[in-house]
Amino acid sequence: MSCPPSSTDILVIGSGNAGLSAALSAAQTNPSLKVTVIDKCPESWAGGNTYFTAGAFRTTHDGLPDLLPLVNNTTQEQASRIDMAPYTAQDFQSDLNRMTGNRTDPALSKALVEDSRSAIGWLAANGIRFQLSFNRQAYEVNNRIKFWGGLALKTQDGGKGLVEDELRAVRNAGVAVFFSTPATALLTDTGGEITGVEVLGGTPRRKTTISARAVILAAGGFEANPQLRAQYLGPGWDCARVRGTPFNTGDLLGIAQRDVFARSAGNWSGCHSVAWDADAAARSGDREVSNQYTKSGYPLGIMVNGDGERFVDEGFDMRNYTYAMVGRRVLAQPGQVAFQVWDGKAVGWLREEEYRGEIVRRIEGNSIEELAEKDYNASVEGNELGRWDPAKKDGLGTRGLTVPKSNWALSIDKPPFLAVKVTAGITFTFGGLAVNPETAAVISEATSEDVPGLYCVGEMLGGIFYDNYPGGSGLTSGTVFGRRAGRAAAKRLFSLTNL
Repeated sequence: MSCPPSSTDILVIGSGNAGLSAALSAAQTNPSLKVTVIDKCPESWAGGNTYFTAGAFRTTHDGLPDLLPLVNNTTQEQASRIDMAPYTAQDFQSDLNRMTGNRTDPALSKALVEDSRSAIGWLAANGIRFQLSFNRQAYEVNNRIKFWGGLALKTQDGGKGLVEDELRAVRNAGVAVFFSTPATALLTDTGGEITGVEVLGGTPRRKTTISARAVILAAGGFEANPQLRAQYLGPGWDCARVRGTPFNTGDLLGIAQRDVFARSAGNWSGCHSVAWDADAAARSGDREVSNQYTKSGYPLGIMVNGDGERFVDEGFDMRNYTYAMVGRRVLAQPGQVAFQVWDGKAVGWLREEEYRGEIVRRIEGNSIEELAEKDYNASVEGNELGRWDPAKKDGLGTRGLTVPKSNWALSIDKPPFLAVKVTAGITFTFGGLAVNPETAAVISEATSEDVPGLYCVGEMLGGIFYDNYPGGSGLTSGTVFGRRAGRAAAKRLFSLTNL
């Protein structure tokens, strides 16, 4: 295992999408600078939480013709059958405002929205392979391929492919990447300017210093730390399953607050959490199964807790506007578990990669509990498959229920029946550090000014998401602000060099 250098111009801490975007941006802005990436995880866990995503990127676009040049998986015949509405800056901003209860930071969200399309184009130009997300964001209805929810793009091979492509891009740009190197302190001079980072590195591990003229923090949130989850998110969250890397334990958030008085920002009691396979491991995701443990088919059926009671409106919005908060609802149920239930009319619409028998324990049968037969089925208003349309809010709801289902409500009466057991899988936390929206420079609590030479991106950046988020906007945020941070750090060093 090679050791990191004793000095570098720009040091990026974290090997996920945000950190690699920052490193690539810095190297391209000024190729004469030495840019280095370190991560506390071993190389076998490279990519942080990015590796465990489906690789979805939310971006503004002018419709299908705007996106086709970016993707590699669409034939002319497919394109002729695709229905895809443009997704405008107003649409994106409106979704951010709606998902966060208008608490998203205006300047940060404006930057995210306005830079989203150029950031995607930049990634594509650097060899990141994009595809239309047919399997996750489109349904084929009456021979038309209908994209829905404002989200159309993903990366080839999901998060795994994204990490592979970005690591290749940064290395081609001359960036060195080192693993098994946790940061333990941020170093500054007497004026408060960043001068380097203290790390544990080498074999055997020993404390050493990497001198750096700029540092970009991209080490993730605290979602893999059960103590901090219980402290900030509340009781019961220490029992949530970790959806991604076990190395995002919040160390660097605490280090930044301790060493440079970094200002906190955002929703520290909020997180992205999904319905997750109840049989999955507790402390980390599985790099082979990865995102397939997500169980996102609940809008097409119902969810009940262990007492047989529904507890959430499964159809109150399109799935990619609800899946990031449904884990919290599951966690609040008895035993912190629930059951997703469908009948024979809906089973065929479920994603094979999430619900096949090799991935999840399928509870199947030819009868259903009396609860659903009497309570739920009697309340369904439409029950007409001809009107049922999973690619839009179809208005087929229930009446008279304490917990309604607003869309996609079909009676559950046609065998065979299927149920799967789920719990809460936490993806990332929303609380982080305050930054300058233009540069992603960290703001000091002591001075209310930028900490000279220190930047923060990815999950560590606070202020954009509250309680919920529009699916696919996390990776886009990582690239948008990673690109800004890398560019700002490189330009600042050029300015200092040429004073």
